[in-house]
Amino acid sequence: MTEPVSLERTMTHRLHTLSKLTDRVSQAAYVLDAGIPFSEGRCLAAIGAFSPLSVKDLAYRANLNKAQASRAAQSLVDLGLVHKQASATDGRGVVLTLAARGKPVWQRLMTVIERRNDEIVSCLSPAERAQLDHLLDRLVAHAREAAEVVGSLEE
Repeated sequence: MTEPVSLERTMTHRLHTLSKLTDRVSQAAYVLDAGIPFSEGRCLAAIGAFSPLSVKDLAYRANLNKAQASRAAQSLVDLGLVHKQASATDGRGVVLTLAARGKPVWQRLMTVIERRNDEIVSCLSPAERAQLDHLLDRLVAHAREAAEVVGSLEE
């Protein structure tokens, strides 16, 4: 009988650990350097990069669930950083776009995100960074395919 793999050596455990550790530092940077809470910052970054977005699309782009994305989007609307309009194609839906007041906050936030990304991979050589970038693209594409299969089974 073979020994089970050690939990801390599994890919899922290590990816989750890396995500939680980097999120903890990013949360502080979002507040200190961009003046915006983490969830709202993730949503503002997605809206600035991909708008117009529905709340469902925002949740997907910001890697949040729909309830989290909805709350963060409403907070951004309340702050005047994002516009929310009724969707022309979905009677119950809304469309989120970056407001003029949100653009400088989004630009500061993108600077924070770029800096955080550089900090996270600073222990890697340029060749290792390029390799990691390529491997992450492949892993994300593979995971999306698996998620689509699971999604089609749930319908």
